[in-house]
Order: sequence, then structure tokens, then C-alpha cells
Amino acid sequence: MRHGFPGGYIPGSALQTEHVRAPEDHSVRIIIADDQKHARSGLRALLCSSLKPCEIWEARTGVEADRLAGEVRPHVILMDVRMPELDGLAATRLIKSRQPEIKIIILSLNACCKADAVSAGADAFLTKGDDPALLLALVKALTEARDS
Repeated sequence: MRHGFPGGYIPGSALQTEHVRAPEDHSVRIIIADDQKHARSGLRALLCSSLKPCEIWEARTGVEADRLAGEVRPHVILMDVRMPELDGLAATRLIKSRQPEIKIIILSLNACCKADAVSAGADAFLTKGDDPALLLALVKALTEARDS
């Protein structure tokens, strides 16, 4: 919880819902950007049960994802394609132009967006129907690569 609001909600800001910090801060910092609350909640539950320690922020729009990326300097962003204000592909281009070290995984319901995701600079693409173990393995590989 942050600023005393339930669930870490900060009025007028993106959501920060899980914040588990280890000594020496070896935690994995992740932003989940998706306009659907149930999608963010499911991803958060999956990541928090498998990645320890982790810090997870949530964004509902591409604009929030871009702002959070500058504030928290995440290791990985899980980015939905379709979001209001700024879609995930445009947000990916913007974030990668400023912070190319951030790894971005584009998530979409449709596999047809893969070429667009690669063109936008995404490091990986998965459909939302892919096996969750594949997402976890990808996040782990991308975050381990930063340490080597």
C-alpha cells in the first residue's frame, strides 16, 4: 500500500499494486500496461507468485506506461496493444526511443500484430492465449540478461 490508499491506488496516477523490495534491491521491476483490470490482475498474480522479489506497477494507458517508465526505470514492461490515449505500439516506440535498455514484451489477443510489435521495437511478442509458463520464462530470461 502506498500513501495509505487501498491497493496502492494513487489518485490521478497509475496503480502500484505490489511492491516487495529485497535487501540490496535485487528485485525485478515490471510495469503491466493494459486497460483491462482483470488482465492486469491476472498478470500480477502470475508474476508475484513466480518472481521473488518483484516490484510491479500498473498502467491503464500508453501515456501512463510512458510516464511510469521514466519514473521507475523498469526492467520489463508487459504492454497490451490496444489501450486508450496512446496504444501499446506507439508507447513502445516512445519508450524505446528514450530508454532502449527497457525490455518490452507486447501482449495481444491476435497473433497478427507480431510484425507491428517487432517494427515498434518490442523485444518479444506473445498472445494472451499463450501458456503462462512461456511468459514467465521470457520475463526471467530478459531480466537475467540484464545481470550478465
